Amino acid sequence: MKGAVKNLQKENEEVTSVAEEVGTALDVKVEEILENAIKRAKANGRRTLQARDL
Repeated sequence: MKGAVKNLQKENEEVTSVAEEVGTALDVKVEEILENAIKRAKANGRRTLQARDL
């Protein structure tokens, strides 16, 4: 995640720095998204997580 944040920061000149807590918050959000996606896949009778579950 840190690499992705740094790349976005380099591409966006309007944001000159990113707080350390952004990485942690992103990790939490990604976990939430994946947990919900897994529930959706299970609800649809699938054992394979697909992009549409996100």
